[in-house]
Amino acid sequence: MVVPAQLSNATEADPRVLAAVDLGSNSFHMVVARFDGRTIEVVDRLRETVRLAEGLDAKGQLGGAARDRALACLERFGERLRGLEPQAVRAVGTNTLRKAKNSRAFLRRAQRALGHRIEILPGAEEARLIYLGVAHDIADDDGRRLVIDIGGGSTEIVIGERFETLLAESLHMGCVSYTKRFFSDGKLTLRAFERAELAAAGEVLGVAKGFLKLGHVDLVGASGTSNAISSILAANGWTRGTITLAGLDRLVEALIEAARSDRLELPGLSADRRVVIAGGTAILRSIFRELSLSEMRCSSQALREGLMQDLLGRIRHEDVRETSMRRMQERYGVDAVHSERVAKTALALHAAAGVRDTAAFERSANFLSWAAGLFEIGLAVRHSGYHKHGAYLLQHSDLPGFSSDDQDLLALLVRSHRRKLDRALFKELSPLEPRGALRLATLLRLAVLLNRGRGTPKVPRIQVRYERSELELTFPKAWLDEHPLTRADLELERSLLTAVGVRLEFR
Repeated sequence: MVVPAQLSNATEADPRVLAAVDLGSNSFHMVVARFDGRTIEVVDRLRETVRLAEGLDAKGQLGGAARDRALACLERFGERLRGLEPQAVRAVGTNTLRKAKNSRAFLRRAQRALGHRIEILPGAEEARLIYLGVAHDIADDDGRRLVIDIGGGSTEIVIGERFETLLAESLHMGCVSYTKRFFSDGKLTLRAFERAELAAAGEVLGVAKGFLKLGHVDLVGASGTSNAISSILAANGWTRGTITLAGLDRLVEALIEAARSDRLELPGLSADRRVVIAGGTAILRSIFRELSLSEMRCSSQALREGLMQDLLGRIRHEDVRETSMRRMQERYGVDAVHSERVAKTALALHAAAGVRDTAAFERSANFLSWAAGLFEIGLAVRHSGYHKHGAYLLQHSDLPGFSSDDQDLLALLVRSHRRKLDRALFKELSPLEPRGALRLATLLRLAVLLNRGRGTPKVPRIQVRYERSELELTFPKAWLDEHPLTRADLELERSLLTAVGVRLEFR
């Protein structure tokens, strides 16, 4: 597979500034760091409690005060990020934005406020990035570790070794959503805790077997809930800074004794955690019981630090997305030689057509190359309709390094590489404007068409002019006359592209 190199302008004399933004269901976080080509130094951190999950209504619509808090926060974050190039910033949304039915409308406003693109992470990708952040914070050993991150709307449970994940799950339970569901009236009762823990146990039971089978030698809690509970247990003398089941039992007793969340005055409990500590505690105690856990230490690093490490990987040409694509090729027996041939042609057409915006060109080239590398993946299912089968596999597989919108774009390009084009599908995309995605699909279709002979005849050098919705191809003199099948294919392609508003001319 051909993957275009990504440029890094980081040198020791001219360090590059990078930023990672985490739009969590409870809090928004931002980390800004300098990278000199070898080491990374954090220069700024921002955190605001937004409780975005509170803004989800019964119909799954995101709005109200939570939405307004989020947009105001992003405007403040955006001021700090002004001047940073797009490739140097990664901003991601998690569970609440995965669930919100109007997330696209919110993202349009959010991206304007932040000044940078925002991705929505699939649950498995969020779990991988959390593990990556934690793995860079603790001792680099060969032991298998279990990482638990209770966020505002979801809980990620991951087992891995060193920097690689072995099993990752994202469960639909978080400190904000469970507090809203079981402690919405502010009352902290034994019955409420029993109901919350029973619901959490139901979520954990579905994945417990896999985690128990793998086992672990180290247990680490990540993010706000775990660290908040650890601080409370230590401040009250119930543990020495770790989290134990006995310590959680003592915490639940203290919460029930307080009777109401607005009356909580526990040592170690911060004001912003008072409202959501009950839901988080119920979830963690249930996980301890269902997975037979004993003692957990905590890490200060989580998703945003994982994002930063992943961003560094891309800059260092260690992009996990490339590994994901190679694994998909191997898993489904893709003809790698032919895929590389199509990718080279597609990238040559892309380069000849030209895009003024360097960042947009690089991003488009990446997706064009990946789609070309996997356009025949659906043949593993069956030949008839294989472009649709391929799109399904790409849209519903766990692809480390890719956001939900990234997978949607990749799947659409593969689906659109042959047969009729459905313009309505392009209008549903978030990461690129519909016209930009249609442009990539058109170039991929031509690359596949020109390589129909699978290496024979050799694709010639072609002049390309692609402006707005007009595409013009100029072949070497007499080449089309010598290749009548290609000419016939181009004639058919012209009619198919006309149906979606693209005018193709060739000579």
